[in-house]
Order: sequence, then structure tokens, then C-alpha cells
Amino acid sequence: MLKEFKNFIMTGNVIDLSVAVILGAALGGVVSGFTNDIMMPLVGHFTGGMDFSALKVVLSEATTDAEGNVTPENAIMWGKWVNALINLVIVGFVLFMIVKAYNKTKKPAEAPAPAGPSEIDLLTEIRDALKK
Repeated sequence: MLKEFKNFIMTGNVIDLSVAVILGAALGGVVSGFTNDIMMPLVGHFTGGMDFSALKVVLSEATTDAEGNVTPENAIMWGKWVNALINLVIVGFVLFMIVKAYNKTKKPAEAPAPAGPSEIDLLTEIRDALKK
């Protein structure tokens, strides 16, 4: 059983998948940094300096009782959701542009060679030529 597991783990597909997952996680950090540190400040600039992540609907305010116990604010942070949507659109557009550029670099598929006469056609021509 251990030998079967070793063979399974060492197959190319599992190793390729693990490399893809690790690279995906690293790319996730790059994409998050790009959208949060580069694109969102630009979006905020063009929207008058608005920071979407701070937008919320407060359901109950933070309170402090007589003993000094603090009850935190309860709020729906809908601005963070708007940020996530903006990030999705930005990442989707960038990926679209990357795939579009990649597709332009690929060699166009060659048209299939024109089909010549089939064996039957050739044999028919030979037969007709012999008859003459």
C-alpha cells in the first residue's frame, strides 16, 4: 500500500498540481498587492478620495457598560464587498488582456493540405487510361 501511495504521489499530475497550487498562492499575493496598493488608490483618486472599505451600515453602536466591558460595534461592512467586486473586475480585465496577448503570439493553425484524389479515383483513372 505504501508503494502504491508513493507511485501515486510521484506521478507527474500530482506534482504538477502541487506546483500550480503553490504558484497560485504566490500569484494571489501579487494580485492582492497590485489591486490594493496600485489600482485601488487610483480608483479612490477618481472617486474623490473615497475609501470603499470604510463604508458600512451600523446595526448597533459600540457600548461600554458600567464595569468597563466594551461591546464592539455590529456593522455590515458593505464597502469591503464593493472593494472585492472592484478587485474582481480589475483582475478579470488584466487576465483577459494577458490571454488576448498570448493568443496573438500563438502561431495560427495551418490550413490542412488540400486533399488529393483518393485511391479509388487514381485506380479509376489508371483503368480508364488502360482502356484507351
